[in-house]
Amino acid sequence: MRPGILPGANATRWLHPASLLLCIIVLGGCATKHKHSQGGSSPPHGVEPAPKAVEPMPIALAPTRTNHWTSDWTPLFDGKSLANWTATDFAGHGEATVEGGEIKIGMGADLSGITWTNGTLPRTDYEISLLAMKVEGSDFFCGLTFPVARSSCSLILGGWGGGIVGLSSLDGQDASENETTRSIGFDTGRWYRILLRVTAAKIEAWLDDKKIIDVVITGRKVSLRPGAIYLSEPLGVATYSTTAAIKDFKLRVLEP
Repeated sequence: MRPGILPGANATRWLHPASLLLCIIVLGGCATKHKHSQGGSSPPHGVEPAPKAVEPMPIALAPTRTNHWTSDWTPLFDGKSLANWTATDFAGHGEATVEGGEIKIGMGADLSGITWTNGTLPRTDYEISLLAMKVEGSDFFCGLTFPVARSSCSLILGGWGGGIVGLSSLDGQDASENETTRSIGFDTGRWYRILLRVTAAKIEAWLDDKKIIDVVITGRKVSLRPGAIYLSEPLGVATYSTTAAIKDFKLRVLEP
């Protein structure tokens, strides 16, 4: 021991260089371990790392249904199902079914029918054709509601007790009150061919190739009869306390 130097005082001055290097390595390892324990990149033992946030997938919007009508006849009824149609939600309505290639509209308390559900329809310059039959009942077996420009109208066959034909409505007058009113006898169990034509100037209709309606609508109010018949829009067939059958239902646009 050198004179004047107490044991332990400034002892590190006299550490061997190898010993000093060993101390530095040990102290460095302790510091690294402490850093990890304070929230470094590695999670504590036994703890699952938090999952990364997942970007939400974009929502694909359903395409808008668009019907491309042509001057060729397009079937509105496939002969097998009520695809494109639904039973009209009239109070006390009868059941709508498909049997033997025909739509059967069952007798209800008052109105029963079917309504188109498959998108847009032409509103002028078009024709609709169908076969309709009264199966049972005493009132109209075909109330065909159809578009007319920005409004709608109904062709009534066999109303008001079974014999009235006409359009509902023109200038607020229904099929029993305006100039389209006429009386026709309809047989039960017989098919009738109905053809309807709508243009900007006229509404025309034929029954078994005989014209029964030819009316100018320019400058007139065309509308539906007040009441539940609006549920048939934009296109529908209704009956009143009557069972009916429909088939060969089709539409085409008129060429300019």
